[in-house]
Amino acid sequence: MAIPVKWNKKAVEQFDKALVYIEKESLSSAEKVKEDLLLKIDNLSKYPEQFNQDKFKTKNDGTFRAFEIHHYRVSYRFIANEIRIIRIRHTKMNPLSY
Repeated sequence: MAIPVKWNKKAVEQFDKALVYIEKESLSSAEKVKEDLLLKIDNLSKYPEQFNQDKFKTKNDGTFRAFEIHHYRVSYRFIANEIRIIRIRHTKMNPLSY
């Protein structure tokens, strides 16, 4: 059974901003990053615990997880019957705890 994936407003903004930045250099690269990120996020609905716990989350109770792809780190939270995309940031940015 697939679990619904929801996005925080800030994560949507970060995703859009990243794609706009990549498009400045290459439209095809932006499309590739978009496709790959969305596919990996979509797969979370089937396998939400496939990635490790988020090491940058302070006081992580085990529900915060993260993965990296194309130099972007996607942080999400998995609770019972919902997955929430929390943050998308470039890996060269300082890993601020949240």
